[in-house]
Amino acid sequence: MHARPALPKVIKSVVFVAALVPAAALVARALKGTLGVNPAETLQLQTGIWALRFLLLTLAVTPLRRVTGWHRVIQYRRMLGLFAFFYATAHFLTYLVLDQFFAFDLMVKDVVKRPFITAGMVAFLLMIPLALTSTRGWIRRLGRRWQALHRLIYLSGIAAAVHFVWKVKVAMGEPVYYAAILAVLLAARVWWWRSRRQRATSPRPATT
Repeated sequence: MHARPALPKVIKSVVFVAALVPAAALVARALKGTLGVNPAETLQLQTGIWALRFLLLTLAVTPLRRVTGWHRVIQYRRMLGLFAFFYATAHFLTYLVLDQFFAFDLMVKDVVKRPFITAGMVAFLLMIPLALTSTRGWIRRLGRRWQALHRLIYLSGIAAAVHFVWKVKVAMGEPVYYAAILAVLLAARVWWWRSRRQRATSPRPATT
């Protein structure tokens, strides 16, 4: 009798633990000293990649719900989005602490001079208001404005993909795959939006 209501909580717990596995693996590697010849670069790269992956997973929730009709998947979107912000924050902190050594003035110069870092900073800054307003309280306070605000995730995703592509400076491989996935997810939203708009504006058949 109680198994069905408990199942979503179990799945949510599994998703939560699974989302922490990459961070735990990085911590374990750091303690063992197996992060390679440049541990700081490894940490920056891996936390950035996982931030992008969780960002894409967050964006994939709505298309998955629409295609499969599995409406309960929507309850995992907030968690996935917060984990994207978690890994993005870790990515930023490794850059600030291990690369710039808390030299904020040098960091600002770096952001201005290096386009790929500019794109990454834009992606991170756009995620901050999304994370801060992800609670039910903020959803009630903002009303319809909440949905408009959270469309910033599209811009954040684009900036994050550009950041990755520009960093590796190679128009092939993993960065391009992620950019292609993002393009498909955004294109699907545009297609659904246009379809809904056409249905809303198309004249209804006359009734007798």
